[in-house]
Parts: sequence; structure tokens; C-alpha cells
Amino acid sequence: MKKVIGNLITLTLQGYFDVLVHGCNCYCSMGAGIAKPISQTFPEAFNADKATVKGDRSKLGNYSYAAVVRRGHPITIVNAYTQFDFWSKGPRADYDAIDHVFSLIARDFGDKRIAYPLIGAGLAGGDWERIEKSINKHLNGLDHTLVVLP
Repeated sequence: MKKVIGNLITLTLQGYFDVLVHGCNCYCSMGAGIAKPISQTFPEAFNADKATVKGDRSKLGNYSYAAVVRRGHPITIVNAYTQFDFWSKGPRADYDAIDHVFSLIARDFGDKRIAYPLIGAGLAGGDWERIEKSINKHLNGLDHTLVVLP
């Protein structure tokens, strides 16, 4: 896992990454955390999320996505369903969902430059060390980068 300090959206728009992965809840909200600016910058990703069934627990561990072109660069925004809701107490990160969705990301986007934030460890309250191990397990040998805000 490469680690970079910067703005994930800006770096993606500048062409450093082909796939931007972020964590979503299963309620089609994208109203907080990094999901909010992603939905504003890439409304196609929000539309892909809204096209799924709101509150459907079976989305956990899966993803929706939008393929867009910005500044002549094709980008895939992956809405990874890594938590069920956004209001329950305690950590909302679902470790099994995170593990499964990153196996899918490796399968479906393994030939691309993949970037993500501290997925599941922000508002979802997950343990980053545990999440990082899962990501590394599935993306080992692939071009993937953690982007952390300064």
C-alpha cells in the first residue's frame, strides 16, 4: 500500500488514479464525510448509489459504480457498501463487508490505479489497522494508494 498526503478527489481529477473507492452506507445518502464532496464532484456516482435499493442489507460487501470522464481522463468511482447505516452507536464499519468488497475490487479493477481514503475508519468508526490488513490482503501486488488529508 502506497500512502500519500493530499486530497483524494483532486489527485484523481489530476489523473493520478483510475479508480476512486469510498465507503458508503446502504441508505443512499452520501451526505457526510468524503462521500459528500464525491457526490458533488461526481453526481454520476451518487446517481449509481440512488439506483440501488435504499436500506437493503444485502448491499453490504458489494458496490455500485459510475464510469466518468473528467479532463479527458476516464475514472471509475466505486461506492463500496462498507456499513449498513449512519446513525447506530458504536463502530458502523462492517469488517466482513470491507473484506469482501476489496476482493471484488481486486477482481474487477486489478489492472487499474486504485485510490481510497481511510475507508471505514472515519465516520464509520472502524479500526484502521484491521481494515488496512484486509485491503493489503486483497490488493497485494496491485497499484493501490491510501490518500490521507493533511
